[in-house]
Amino acid sequence: MKRKPTLGQVSDLDIRLLRVFRTVAECGGLAAAELELNIGVSTVSRHIKDLEDRLGLVLCRRGRGGFALTAEGQQVYDGALRLLAAIDGFRAGVEEIHQRMTGSIAIALFDKIVSNPQARVSQALGAFAERAPDVAIELHVAPLNAIERGVMDGQYQIGIAPMHRCSASLDYHRLFPERMYLYCGCDHRLFRANDGNLTWDDIRAESYAGLGYHSPNMELSHNVQLRRAASAYDQEAVAMLVQSGRFVGFLPDHYARSFEEGGAMRRLRPEMFNYDVQFAALVRHAPKPSRVAQTFIDCLLAAHQVSPTN
Repeated sequence: MKRKPTLGQVSDLDIRLLRVFRTVAECGGLAAAELELNIGVSTVSRHIKDLEDRLGLVLCRRGRGGFALTAEGQQVYDGALRLLAAIDGFRAGVEEIHQRMTGSIAIALFDKIVSNPQARVSQALGAFAERAPDVAIELHVAPLNAIERGVMDGQYQIGIAPMHRCSASLDYHRLFPERMYLYCGCDHRLFRANDGNLTWDDIRAESYAGLGYHSPNMELSHNVQLRRAASAYDQEAVAMLVQSGRFVGFLPDHYARSFEEGGAMRRLRPEMFNYDVQFAALVRHAPKPSRVAQTFIDCLLAAHQVSPTN
């Protein structure tokens, strides 16, 4: 009877192999990870095979049918995120003892905030780069639910996203607001209509395109009982559905402005069909943020002229 491999003590080699596996999983394949890892596909493949042999598990399917994690591979990936986050946290703790900021910081952003004039994240990034020049900055754009989960799991040290349902596992630092308006495309029947008398009952009769995960957008659509006929997973996808001429949907005014000015979209009765969103910096409640993460939070609060107590 063949004996199953046992992992035993986790070595430096295991950590390196897990980092390679994490990158392959996040890039969606060996070839896609080649550039990110700066090693050849054959070497990446060998590393994945070595890790599979070490664990005694098949972690992914790769071939003509494409790349996909196995069920065991997904569990190993989730565990690897926690382990690598803990290692990075330990390293950050040791570096704090020496009072120097090195390593990296992973920050997740909700999409399309760069055009919001009240969002001063770019200024915060510049100030942080000046204060911590030896820290590598990793910026990710992700949906709200992925940002929350990633901050909780330690994949991201900080998330910048809309507040909607506060978790006891996270701390929130309020940053800037955003206003959302209801839009239709130029081929929609309401584009040239007189919308002065439109009511929520009229909008409920239309096909609505909304975000497909729990968010202020979904809460609003549930509260006013809109008929969601299409689901999107970022703001650009909502914009594409609106431009199709078959759907109405909410978008940030700063993002939709260029579409409006180009005649591709129109705001519908803006004094009625709107809602506000408050953005915040999200960090884990425990353990406390590392010195690197806290420095970036301080830069965010200073850029937005927000008191740390808010």
